[in-house]
Amino acid sequence: MTRAEEPPLLQVREVGVALGGRTAVEHAQLSLKAGDLLGLLGPNGAGKTTLLRAVLGLVPLSGGQVLIKGLPPERARHLVGYVPQRHEFAWDFPIDVAGAVLSGRTRSIGWLRRVRPADRAAVDEALDMVGLGDLRRRPIGELSGGQRQRVLVARALAIEPRLLLLDEPFTGVDIPTQELLNQLFHRLAAEGRGLLMTTHDLAAAARTCTRVALLNRTVVAEGGPELLADPDQMLRAFGLDTAIGAAA
Repeated sequence: MTRAEEPPLLQVREVGVALGGRTAVEHAQLSLKAGDLLGLLGPNGAGKTTLLRAVLGLVPLSGGQVLIKGLPPERARHLVGYVPQRHEFAWDFPIDVAGAVLSGRTRSIGWLRRVRPADRAAVDEALDMVGLGDLRRRPIGELSGGQRQRVLVARALAIEPRLLLLDEPFTGVDIPTQELLNQLFHRLAAEGRGLLMTTHDLAAAARTCTRVALLNRTVVAEGGPELLADPDQMLRAFGLDTAIGAAA
């Protein structure tokens, strides 16, 4: 079976999420195959992070279904790596870079169990992928913003996921880090992994993503990066006449 013939790695079918009595996401539909790098864009409060958490199984659905390689999220967690926004991680915790990345493998290692050679090898590989092999013993509190972002990506990659979820990975990082991550994400997609990335940065999405989806509580449009230059679709998603040409 060729990659084009493979079933979707991720299917989001008519998903709804209600938080605090308010509808955060409704009737959302997405499909992502191995090799896709799908950017999820929308205004603040559009439900982008909520939809990622629905895929992870961290919030209950009010309707619809999420399937990861045909499995519900609670049975597919070993297939999914998650990169949260940087402020969600405890950077003042007294741990070094390697320890932070190793914490991503807690589910496979188990609590209070001995770290295996395979775990250390996975951490070393993930650190090399993000260019932090030389900083493995540095305390995480001493890292720059770009280095912290790379730690979070390595932490997700350490579980060797088939699906990688990234919440605003380019926010607040320097240009060299953006370029490094951009190259890494394309490499991961070329290897047959699927990536779903939220971003506010239209220009970054146009450069990085193979496909984009516009979200405003529901998916209002999906297609190639050229969709970001369509003023009608941007108006539907953002409520204003925004296009990639104006944002560049």
